[in-house]
Amino acid sequence: MSENQVSFSIKNWSEDDRPREKLVNKGRSALSDAELIAILIGSGNRDESAVGLSKRILAATSNNLSELGKRFVKDLKKFKGIGEAKAVTIVAALELGRRRKEGDTLSRKRITSSSSVYELLHPIIGDLPHEEFWVVYLNNSNKILEKQQLSKGGITGTLVDVRLVLKTALELNAVGIILAHNHPSGTLKPSQSDIQLTQKLKGAAASLDLKVLDHIIVTEKAYFSFADDGLL
Repeated sequence: MSENQVSFSIKNWSEDDRPREKLVNKGRSALSDAELIAILIGSGNRDESAVGLSKRILAATSNNLSELGKRFVKDLKKFKGIGEAKAVTIVAALELGRRRKEGDTLSRKRITSSSSVYELLHPIIGDLPHEEFWVVYLNNSNKILEKQQLSKGGITGTLVDVRLVLKTALELNAVGIILAHNHPSGTLKPSQSDIQLTQKLKGAAASLDLKVLDHIIVTEKAYFSFADDGLL
């Protein structure tokens, strides 16, 4: 048993193959996803190294980091060798990656198309298991003044307070509004209630000289634009 345990220890690997040393000597791009996760968790279990355990965790999500990012602490703790501390570390690291992507997108502060709205909001709501409704407020140059979550709902819907949308727009001196919400089901087709809400907000905004420029439905892999499809 002791011989097997020794063979699984990263300490007994060649220095060039140890994830931490490899990152220092060869740079972060030289490491695989499993090796990067192995650095986070630090150790494996009695039967496998940290890299081996990381490979097994990744395999459970089809080696897709976006899928791994959807896992909760309780999901990761099901793997032998992953306690709460290690699970929290993995979840925190992936959340930082998501926020970094969001920050990179925010640096492009001007909205030029429906795709730029999708790029802005996809990291935030693209893979959520529930619906959220967001509003992006713009000035007269289509630069972002603020993006704000208006409501959070269940799997099939969320409530929207039209008065709150307009109140915030007036406070920000916005001239344009872009509506957005996600469909956890993955369907891109707007529901009748989506269409009715868009028209209701468009009419209310017009009375205050505000323009609803678009309504974007965000899914994990694509989006639907009311403006592009002629529904505005």
